[in-house]
Amino acid sequence: MLCVYWPVSCCSAELPCYRLAGSAPAAKDGDTVQVNYTLTLTDGTIYETSVGKEPLELVLGKGDYLPDFEKAIVGMKVGESRTITIPAADGYGTRRDDLVFTVDRSQLVAGVEPKVGDKLESTDESGQTMVVVVTAVSETTITVDANPPLAGRT
Repeated sequence: MLCVYWPVSCCSAELPCYRLAGSAPAAKDGDTVQVNYTLTLTDGTIYETSVGKEPLELVLGKGDYLPDFEKAIVGMKVGESRTITIPAADGYGTRRDDLVFTVDRSQLVAGVEPKVGDKLESTDESGQTMVVVVTAVSETTITVDANPPLAGRT
């Protein structure tokens, strides 16, 4: 599960960003909002945060972010805080064993000496590029994991 916390500020054609909390309408689909968030795993590990950085700006309902994340912002007002929990299946999905595979080192670009934890770019049969993480290295093969980093994480 992912726990997300943020204060929200609404920016839209009807609501300039300089409006004060309490006088602004609630965020709705189609609004451009800026949010500060902290993504915390259930074991307490902070995975990512925008606090101390530029806030995340998104258009609600556009679908660029996790649906549960966007839905949680709808109805919030400037300065409001909220904590939500997003189950792994609704976040980045469950881990898939079929996305962990072994590759012959002869298929690597010449001169590449991968180490466990390295991120490599790979292209599948359909030509789609993906990032994989090296999980094991032997003399003749490497094992890589193409699961999203937060897949199955709670």
